[in-house]
Amino acid sequence: MAMPAGVKTDSRYPIPEKMKAWVLGDPGELTLAEKPVPVPKKAEVLVRIDAVAICATDLEIIYHGPPAQIEGGAPFNRNFTPGHEYMGTVVALGPGVDEYEIGQRVTVEIHAGCGQCKRCRQGMYTSCHNYGKNYGDVDKGHRANGFTTDGGFCEYQVNNINTLIHVDDSMSDEEATLVVTAGTAMYGLTELGGLVAGESVVVTGPGPIGLLGVAVAKALGAQPVILTGTRDNRLEMGKKLGADHVVNVRNEDPVEAVKRLNGGVGVDYVLECSAAANAINEACQMVNRGGKVCLAAFPGEPPQVDVAHLVRNNIYVYGIRGEGKSATHRAEAFMRQKRFDATLIHTHTFEMDDLKEAIRYARDRVEDAIKVVVKNRHSEARRVAAE
Repeated sequence: MAMPAGVKTDSRYPIPEKMKAWVLGDPGELTLAEKPVPVPKKAEVLVRIDAVAICATDLEIIYHGPPAQIEGGAPFNRNFTPGHEYMGTVVALGPGVDEYEIGQRVTVEIHAGCGQCKRCRQGMYTSCHNYGKNYGDVDKGHRANGFTTDGGFCEYQVNNINTLIHVDDSMSDEEATLVVTAGTAMYGLTELGGLVAGESVVVTGPGPIGLLGVAVAKALGAQPVILTGTRDNRLEMGKKLGADHVVNVRNEDPVEAVKRLNGGVGVDYVLECSAAANAINEACQMVNRGGKVCLAAFPGEPPQVDVAHLVRNNIYVYGIRGEGKSATHRAEAFMRQKRFDATLIHTHTFEMDDLKEAIRYARDRVEDAIKVVVKNRHSEARRVAAE
């Protein structure tokens, strides 16, 4: 593919004119189509996508729409390609880009804020005030791949350099897709204060973010780390990732169990990842006075919250969006140092052509699927060549 002047390429990484891409039609309808390979602009690179993990938010977008927003509206029938937890290889550099080299393996964050609003200037680019304003006359430079711009269920994608995280060659493609998940957990714990070693933490909900929340909390030195949930096999996995105690909420009251396991008092922090209807109130009952709760999941219906309890006990509640404040870089460092084994939550791999089946496994938890990854065939060719 002939790139415009100023875009650097390398003959070792030939770039086609067209690529395969999954396109969202009506709700739940994905079609494998052909799209032009995108061209990187200033401060962007072209990433050859090697692997993509399926996130629960991808399923929300595919079947319901929000939080995706394409040209100010729902993402359906907009020639939109979803998918955001991807990694790959840099194959072209936009004009002036010298922060990365062609051939480097990277994983990506979702959000590149506009860089000019109040929140972006504070480093809160996941709370960009110009979210979704990246088209036509209202183009503010905002990008959120897989949310407001095309995502990773395809072969190539452009990314702002601020969204890239270098991946060590010791890390598999599948593990690299999990950096974003670990980064979300890291962001939550960062917002709670960064976790002083020795402070107590509860993680509620042993989904992908919750399980890696346990791992990150333990890597940061939390003691004890308590995981609550409803599935014993997931709770056992939490133990392997660092949980000191697990509580099956079907068998005992989680608030009483947490206090019993923490010497009769509430914990310092709760990372809420379950989205259960009563989860917020239970989290606020679990923390001690002056404690902090981070909400990393969103219930399907607005919950009732005991605000009086929050006020009387000086409890702080935080909501997070994505993996902000460069938390992915810190998460990748832990993973590179083998401080925890994120691959424990990767359960299934499919080829990109089989995305529909991969989504079925993720949506219906077929064979107790946790994190399902789809890979482009060129990634396998690269692995064989390296061997």
